[in-house]
Amino acid sequence: MRILQVAPPWLPVPPSSYGGIEWVVSGLADGLTEAGHEVTLLASGGSTTEARLQTVFDEPPFGQFGDTRIETIHALAAHARRGEYDLVHDHTAAVGPALGALGKGPPIVHTLHGAWNELETMLARLVAPPVRLVAISHDQAAGCPPEVPITAVIHNGIPLDRYPFVADKDDFLLFVGRSNREKGPAVAIEVARRLGRTLVLAIKVNEPYEHQYWDEVLAPLIGRSNPDIEVVMDPHHKEKVDLMGAASAVLFPVQWREPFGLVMPEANACGTPVVAFDLGSPREIVADGTSGFVVSHGDLEAFCTAVERTRELDPQGCRRHAAEHFSVERMVADYERLFETIVGEGGGPRSL
Repeated sequence: MRILQVAPPWLPVPPSSYGGIEWVVSGLADGLTEAGHEVTLLASGGSTTEARLQTVFDEPPFGQFGDTRIETIHALAAHARRGEYDLVHDHTAAVGPALGALGKGPPIVHTLHGAWNELETMLARLVAPPVRLVAISHDQAAGCPPEVPITAVIHNGIPLDRYPFVADKDDFLLFVGRSNREKGPAVAIEVARRLGRTLVLAIKVNEPYEHQYWDEVLAPLIGRSNPDIEVVMDPHHKEKVDLMGAASAVLFPVQWREPFGLVMPEANACGTPVVAFDLGSPREIVADGTSGFVVSHGDLEAFCTAVERTRELDPQGCRRHAAEHFSVERMVADYERLFETIVGEGGGPRSL
């Protein structure tokens, strides 16, 4: 098949630091190429891939993040030549699927990388069909409006060779994520305070709302905390996986309906258990009692107890769980089967 993979325009593929979507796109572009397909990747400058790379912007325009003109230019470049492909797989936010719903051409597959809200729901109702929507967790699919068809549910996958296994752990706890309420860094600080444990915050603080949350909420909390808190701002990939490998446990105390959460399989791949609130996808991602624990949302006492119990878990069991369920090879195979079905059906509508 001739496949066009359309990444978001903001970061290189793969990313040097934060960028879960970009890791997924990288794995798909390389994996589908290695499977013998003719893959073109439209991504920002600085990207590296086994596929044929096309760029619109020589440098990643992250400094203009959210500028609709950037995304529009990027998406138009993809769809202007979509007739050259058997299928287009779009990972952008809104403009890509909107263009995919208009006019004739090959089937358009759009992976839903975010959580449902009012605007996402309105967009989905307008584009699907003809655009085929792929959910990244069953919980995300369940939150879809009933009149919007979800074509498939495909869990994200990671390149396991980029996540070294570490059997011997230090005693610190780790939080990895954005500086916002939804990811729960303030809860992670409270958990560490209650347990008297050292916490490392490997945290993304780039966008204005992230700086605001840092200044107004997290910095004061850190100043009042009893346990030692080490902050690693905007860690690169190697810094992140080194921390994940060494940590006693990774805390995932989400405060929103998490659509997937790549941090969970990343930590498990390093042999590190995850403790998560049961809100959204975690129950699908964490094998409770094997690769971590999933506790009722908001129950801090249960969360703290689960963190202490992670010492009982086998790091090899965490690694096995990630390898069996969340490898990039499994993800690529799932998408390949889906694409072959859609193209074989002539691009006709298909739903679960």
